[in-house]
Parts: sequence; structure tokens; C-alpha cells
Amino acid sequence: MFDYKVSIAFGVIGLGRFGFALAETLAENGHEVLVLDNCESKIRQIQDKVQQAFVVPQLDKAALEEAGIQNCGTVIVCIGEQIEVSILTALNVIELGVPRVLAKAISAEHGRVLQKIGAEVVYPERDRGIRLANSLTAPRALDFIDLSSEYSISELRLTDKFSGKSILELDFRRRFGLNIIAIVRENETIVEITPDLKLHTDDLIAVVGEKKSILKFEHLLLT
Repeated sequence: MFDYKVSIAFGVIGLGRFGFALAETLAENGHEVLVLDNCESKIRQIQDKVQQAFVVPQLDKAALEEAGIQNCGTVIVCIGEQIEVSILTALNVIELGVPRVLAKAISAEHGRVLQKIGAEVVYPERDRGIRLANSLTAPRALDFIDLSSEYSISELRLTDKFSGKSILELDFRRRFGLNIIAIVRENETIVEITPDLKLHTDDLIAVVGEKKSILKFEHLLLT
């Protein structure tokens, strides 16, 4: 029998490059992680980095339940190439009552099936390509996260034209159509964004809004 805890934040199934990096990063960020894979050598590589790691030769519902995957708040199925195994594993995890299930997809068709059974779909290769393209075409944007076809979150480094001006004085939301959700200033992260807060040169601001508004603001920073 497996020795598992009653409640675990994340479960990761499949230790390819994507799954391994995901599980390792979640653990490094202080989260409890349960990892399952059918390869003993991969489990040995990660077992000292996560809370629990088990070799599971068959990912059927009984084996997943015995490993305790149903006790995870979120499970990410990182099996891409074996499409049938990916879909059946995601379906089994959903039927075991896990509140949130994400699954890696390697094609649009694969993704559509995963969505049909109730999983959130992740396209690692496509998403990396989108992020690279955005970073190449928006030189002031340090990071870029798609929320939908119209909205994104972007990190931008401010120039001296904003130095000493408050958010109220700039009328930031109305003028730029963006909401500032965080500011990183030296070693400080500010999440309480008040109207009287003054911006500084080289502040790193995280903004959320329509992509077209973000692009306009980026062009403003470059002029």
C-alpha cells in the first residue's frame, strides 16, 4: 500500500521534461506535491525534491485511487505523446472527484477531447512560442501571460517619464485602459495599489487589460 497524506495541494502525473520541471518548481515554491510515473528511475530522480513520489505501472482508476490522487486539490496530467493514456488518465482523475484537473495536450484535437471530459488544457509548446513571440515584438515587456484571446497580463519596466507621478495624477486606468495589479521596486513587492502611490523610474509593473491597450502602453514607453 502507498503511504499518502490526507490532503495535498498538487498532483503531477507523468515525468517528462514538462512534468518534472512543473513538479520541481511547485515543490521549490513551498507546495506539497504528489508525483506519479511508471518509470522507477524518474521517480528516484525526483523523490527527494517532492513530498511523495510513487511508481505506478498502470494509470487505471484503482491504481490512482490507491496512490491517493483523489486527495489532491489540483492534478496536472503531463502525458502528451500517449494520447489515449492521457485522456483516460484525465477522465479517471476527474471521476475520482479532484476539484481541478489540467492536462497537457499536443494537438488541437487532443485538447478538444480533454476539454469535453472536463479538463483544463495546457499547450506547453504553443504557449512557449506565444511568450517568445511577444517578448521579441514587445521589447519593454519582460513577461506576458495570455488570459484569453483579448486579455493578458504583462510585466513592464517604467521609464523616467513616469517618475514622481501618482497613479491618480496619471489617471492610469482611464488614460491607458489598464489596471496595475503589482509593482516590484528594488526588493519590495507592492500589491496595495492606492491612488496616491507614486511611480518611480525602473519600477516593474504588472498590468492586466486588453492586449491592444498593453501594446499601446508599450509603444508609449518606447517613445
